[in-house]
Amino acid sequence: MASTGVNVLRWSALGVGVFYGFYHNMTLKQRAQDAAAAAEWSKKESLIAQAKSEWAKQHPSEKPKASSGAKADPKDPNADLNAILGITDEKK
Repeated sequence: MASTGVNVLRWSALGVGVFYGFYHNMTLKQRAQDAAAAAEWSKKESLIAQAKSEWAKQHPSEKPKASSGAKADPKDPNADLNAILGITDEKK
């Protein structure tokens, strides 16, 4: 009768081993997929950064000319309204 307990232990160990192997295989696959996705994402980010730098080289931005150093950015809360509207104090 002692062999029945040993057989149960062996089959239980086999079942636990198979379950662990399946679980471990799934986690390894998930890690590989995550690593591949991260590599693809970083490749896309580098391509976007490269495209932005090339576009900036081809399209240099012109800064708005403000009279006497006043701020002419309409989104700036401290902007000078005269500079935004183009009004100057210079006489023609």
